[in-house]
Amino acid sequence: MKYFSNITLLFLTILLLVGCFEKKNSPQHSSVKEKLILDLSGRWKFSLGDDAGWNDKKFDDSKWEKINVPSSWENQGFHGYDGYAWYRTSFKLSSDIKEKDIYLVLGYVDDVDQTYINGNLIGVSGGFPNNYRTAYNAFRKYYIPKEYLSKDGENVIAVRIYDDELDGGIMSGKIGLYTYEGGFEPDVNLSGLWEFSIFDDSLFLKENDTEAKSIKLMVPAHWDVQGYQDYDGFGWYKKSFYLPNDFPNESMILLLGKIDDIDQTYVNGILVGSTGKWNFENVPTDFNSSEEYLTNRVYSVPQKLLKFGKENSIVVRVYDGFRNGGIYDGQIGLITQDNYKNHFKK
Repeated sequence: MKYFSNITLLFLTILLLVGCFEKKNSPQHSSVKEKLILDLSGRWKFSLGDDAGWNDKKFDDSKWEKINVPSSWENQGFHGYDGYAWYRTSFKLSSDIKEKDIYLVLGYVDDVDQTYINGNLIGVSGGFPNNYRTAYNAFRKYYIPKEYLSKDGENVIAVRIYDDELDGGIMSGKIGLYTYEGGFEPDVNLSGLWEFSIFDDSLFLKENDTEAKSIKLMVPAHWDVQGYQDYDGFGWYKKSFYLPNDFPNESMILLLGKIDDIDQTYVNGILVGSTGKWNFENVPTDFNSSEEYLTNRVYSVPQKLLKFGKENSIVVRVYDGFRNGGIYDGQIGLITQDNYKNHFKK
């Protein structure tokens, strides 16, 4: 593995100049309450087999079976079946939730899933054959980007599942759509699919240089339940986002939740925050000495680093030294410094 040796002391100096915030058990989560806004438990459409077209919103599933969610398919007439199967259901958004940040909770799925909204992939847990990795013990909570939702019509959820042995399906949990109340509501929500690579290479910082060697991974969620079980070492995350010209032209706060174990974080190629001990060659010298994996990452992003009316990028270099790894918990996004400060005045 190639060590990231060519980011020099210059970036550490820049870090001191732009400043950063590191807050263990940050108040960003202290008053956040998760609220169920639509219960999706009950009868879903169901079919054994596997067809890429079954994620399409317009696919005709009228002849499919109906089974209960949550519950294993073995308990509903498909005893002993191991392999691929799909679930589908639909919902409409009420007027009071159309502008909220919405998360789909599928609870626990046995073993592997890909989840779609209106044909758009919003979540992956585990690894499908030929790189099979079970994720039966991973809790599924997937952010739904607003641009994927139909505000006035039907929205279709399609879940592709692979079960390797024993019970299979959407097994347990309070299945539904959720939002957060209280705490911080990011002005730019960055939860969802990020580019990811385990190659420790500074080229990941460059624009348009990730396609050949990266895959899509969900954030927040441990990489261990997304095909990298028991992997310890480096992992790179990258997310591109657009800031409109009319967006408040001010400095912002980057919320990255909790990262297991330590990280270096860049906005548009410039280091804005770091947690953990790194030497001058940017190699970890220690990890978990202060339980960094429990620290909420809250980093300052100066206005001069942001590109308004253009694409921006966030790159997070993570080192995991033990057990689970990656950006795994919390609200992920950007919030203006004014909104960040105003939260504490309430």
